[in-house]
Amino acid sequence: MGNKMKVGIIGAGGMAEYHVEGFRKAGAEVALIIDADLDRASAFSRRHAITHACTTLDEGLKLCADVAAVSIATPNRFHMPLAVEALNHSLHVYCEKPPALNAGEMAKMAVAARSSEKRLMFDFNNRARTESQAIMKYIRGGEAGRINSAQAVWVRRAGIPGFGGWFTRKDMSGGGPVIDLIHMLDLALYLMEYPQPAYIMASTFDDFMGNPAFKGPWGFADVKDGRMDVESACHAFITFSSGQCLSVRTAWAEMVEREVASVTFQGQKAGAKIERVFDQDGIDATSHDSCMLFTEENGLQVNRSIVVPREESMGRVANAINFIRAIEGKAEALNTPDQALLLMKIVDCMYESARTGKPVAFES
Repeated sequence: MGNKMKVGIIGAGGMAEYHVEGFRKAGAEVALIIDADLDRASAFSRRHAITHACTTLDEGLKLCADVAAVSIATPNRFHMPLAVEALNHSLHVYCEKPPALNAGEMAKMAVAARSSEKRLMFDFNNRARTESQAIMKYIRGGEAGRINSAQAVWVRRAGIPGFGGWFTRKDMSGGGPVIDLIHMLDLALYLMEYPQPAYIMASTFDDFMGNPAFKGPWGFADVKDGRMDVESACHAFITFSSGQCLSVRTAWAEMVEREVASVTFQGQKAGAKIERVFDQDGIDATSHDSCMLFTEENGLQVNRSIVVPREESMGRVANAINFIRAIEGKAEALNTPDQALLLMKIVDCMYESARTGKPVAFES
């Protein structure tokens, strides 16, 4: 037990459950749970047999001085200050998505990671899904050729996560579905190997914000007289200096047939599509993707159905395992601060384009 890497978790919510499972499967000891609500932290520690529970990182490091890393599973507003605090304590950091409220905050996190020479990673769990990793093997094996174009889609017909709570407050969340459903944008960029953007054009809409018919089924409580100053949908188009392009559709509430979460790409040699499978109510009950490769063989057009093991945590456990393995030098990190910074710069450009109604030139 004494030889195990000790890890702490900040935020005793639902995502922390996956962090516990992943860290333990990687051989680490979860020794500390921190939450602003001590009762919540204590209940989580009892449920998961974690030794220490407290309300601040400083207190936690006094209780458990040999913690080597922490994960952050809090509302978005607290990602940057907590990550910088932890990195300044020479701790490795694993943070839930989105990385931060904006690129400026993410840049501070990247600087702190470089200064501390510690690992900073994010829960871009869709990269770690078995389907995504299978497609990436084809890409890296050269079977797709250069990816010319891609489409990143995550749209819901009725999926606003409550009205007036932290999700719909820009100062707390950073934005609406562009931020909350950032996974497909990130997955598309990952499969395209994160090319350098050139121009970004976007439009946002908020037609259904506040309409109870478009509230999601996840049970977030509404806040009376709470703020709702984020978008409910966004459509964007990104060109890259390499000549590649990417279209993005993201929505909590939009007049679509059903919920769709997918990445499709068209390469010089082959194309592919990874798509989440939802039940009739738009709930991800299967934790499974369909995974197809579109190619040509023997002069024939061929669609390959790629069958991979089902991973019920949707990559969340595998991504947490990768964090520990990357710290130990046993695996390549699935994501980096530089990629997270580029992602957040794209998000900022999308919002700026939507605000001005004009294309925005990407500045590296």
